[in-house]
This record gives sequence, C-alpha cells and structure tokens, in this order.
Amino acid sequence: MTNKTKIATFNLRSSVLADLEKAVIQGAATSINALVERALVKELGELQRQKRAVKWQAAAKDKLFLNDISEIEQEFEGLGEETASGIDKNVFPD
Repeated sequence: MTNKTKIATFNLRSSVLADLEKAVIQGAATSINALVERALVKELGELQRQKRAVKWQAAAKDKLFLNDISEIEQEFEGLGEETASGIDKNVFPD
C-alpha cells in the first residue's frame, strides 16, 4: 500500500467546513486534510466492523459453525489450567 496522496474534490456544507477549520485551529489536527482523512478512515473502519458483525450474527445461527466452535472448545478445555500450573512450578518451585 502506498502513502501517496491524491487530490480529491468534495462538496461540504459551509457549516461543516467552518467546524473543520475551528477544530484545526483548536489543535484537533495539523490540517483540514488530515482531519478529514482521519474522519473518513474512522468511518470506513466502522463500516467494516458492521460488515463483520453481520457475518458473526449469521454464523451464530449456523449449526456447522457452532459445532466447530464446540469441538474446538472441547479440545482446548483444561489446557489453560495445565499451562498455569506449569508456570506456577517454574516461577514458584517447591
């Protein structure tokens, strides 16, 4: 992925632009461009999170997926206790 910037033109309401300018003056970002980019990246991340949430909701109703999760949980059951007791023996020898 490249970090090169590209000029883009967008139309914003005057009030939004004024709020952006005020936020930059108050130190929220080094420039309006930086603040707009940060806001867009945040929004795009939220859209991705929402897509994942929809997939997880569908998976929560999928019997095969739930069976896989159950099998994995059974395979790992008790492993945490074994690891913890091994750590205790190494850190606190008898």
